[in-house]
Amino acid sequence: MSERTVELTNPSGLHARPAKVFAEAAAGLDATVTVSKGEREVNAASVLSVLTLDCHQGDRITIRAEGDGANEAVDHLVALVDEGLGEEPT
Repeated sequence: MSERTVELTNPSGLHARPAKVFAEAAAGLDATVTVSKGEREVNAASVLSVLTLDCHQGDRITIRAEGDGANEAVDHLVALVDEGLGEEPT
């Protein structure tokens, strides 16, 4: 298992398009990935589940992966978040 906490820096957080980018990236990985905010944890490969976390810019999320390629999965998703999930910074 691998786990890392990261801060959302993109303007929209994990809403609409960025949630789709994040979930599609998670779905394409071999590892089983979850994402959590506070006490709530959801399947990172589900756009609708990710949206239920109600994540905004500045929120901290924890990305957790289990199985084959768990470390690489977390590294990939953290990098995606760090790069702004396809959004331009404000």
